[in-house]
Amino acid sequence: MSSNPVAETVASLLPRARAELTELVAFKSVADFDQFPRSESEAAANWIADALRAEGFQDVALLDTPDGTQSVYGCLPGPAGARTVLLYAHYDVQPPLDEAGWTTPPFELTERDGRWYGRGSADCKGGVIMHLLALRALKANGGVPVTVKVIVEGSEEQGTGGLERYAEQHPDLLAADTIVIGDAGNFRVGLPTVTSTLRGMTMMRVRVDTLEGNLHSGQFGGAAPDALGALIRVLDSLRAEDGSTTVDGLTDDAHWEGLQYDEAQFRQDAKVLDGVGLIGSGTVADRIWARPAVTVLGIDCPPVVGATPSVQAGARALISLRVPPGVDAAEATKLLQAHLEAHTPWGARVSTEQIGQGQAFSADTTSPAYAAMADAMAIAYPGQDMQYAGQGGSIPLCNTLAALYPQAEILLIGLSEPEAQIHAVNESVSPEELERLSVAEALFLRNYAAG
Repeated sequence: MSSNPVAETVASLLPRARAELTELVAFKSVADFDQFPRSESEAAANWIADALRAEGFQDVALLDTPDGTQSVYGCLPGPAGARTVLLYAHYDVQPPLDEAGWTTPPFELTERDGRWYGRGSADCKGGVIMHLLALRALKANGGVPVTVKVIVEGSEEQGTGGLERYAEQHPDLLAADTIVIGDAGNFRVGLPTVTSTLRGMTMMRVRVDTLEGNLHSGQFGGAAPDALGALIRVLDSLRAEDGSTTVDGLTDDAHWEGLQYDEAQFRQDAKVLDGVGLIGSGTVADRIWARPAVTVLGIDCPPVVGATPSVQAGARALISLRVPPGVDAAEATKLLQAHLEAHTPWGARVSTEQIGQGQAFSADTTSPAYAAMADAMAIAYPGQDMQYAGQGGSIPLCNTLAALYPQAEILLIGLSEPEAQIHAVNESVSPEELERLSVAEALFLRNYAAG
């Protein structure tokens, strides 16, 4: 990186950043309190609140959101008449999944092969540290030239909408001229990227019941309707032969016109096993950024170990449907529900329960904030032009903020590039990306203030 004073300051702060990220990753802040203690999330929230106070933030508060979690808020006033920028991240994380699959403990930040491993290191506790680094670098080099609001969400991964509803109930709280969502990522390590679209999502539980109780498969199998077999048929109906998503009434033919994703590179990033084909049709970018995608997240049924020779009376599954820009998530939810009911065989009883939903998002990339970010990234990533990419994941808050503040510009950056393996075992963050993006964010705030 160049001899820019901001870059030099960020580089000098990296050891502190690693120590802080170590502390933050240690909190088991999964916002599923049936699995993880609420106290872990509360401790993480308090850690962030203390960090904001130490940086001079005012009105620091733990916001009790309607879904029973806490988001952390603070405001750092800028010069009189300065623009306001909202910086977003989230401190809740995905469960570690199979802890035995981790090379090192998931809640202990560990350096290995030049990366820092730990749950939340990239998604999105690293985003919290990125914001702090950017602000510290500006404070050490002339001060922060804008008013900065920070909001760190406590339940983003659960999709339960607590912060969205809180923001709607307190519309002045997060008002800003520009919003920087620190929960996306570069298309590739070293390639500066802003995410211009996000797929929306809906999550649904489906339950199939066929019998009053389980039956002996030898005595009744062959005529008694098997609820697990019925559920498998329902789930299979959600995909075409090539693996494309097939929800009745939901189109699956949109095209992505921007940055393309090489198929061989995608196979490597996704760690697809040799000989296993990709699913769907069209380009990889079409499939992951512009089209719907259904995923069966879990099935409740007897495990193999300990299973008895029984016809199952009931079974259920949790389904995620990613919804592309241009498709209303509420309408997609209705279509998914109708599809599940229509494709349940044998007259089996079927019930559905929606448990989460968020709209897709599409940004205005012609706005002045994008020009300010492009100039900042050109310095943070010498010789690289800023790229625009989609993201298959969902950040429901984006649409809430866009609706509340229609004049605000929204940019998505972050640390979740492909090597980070967010949501999987062995999640990690590149310290070089943390350094570069912190520099970029700091320079963006300076550019935006002068624009």
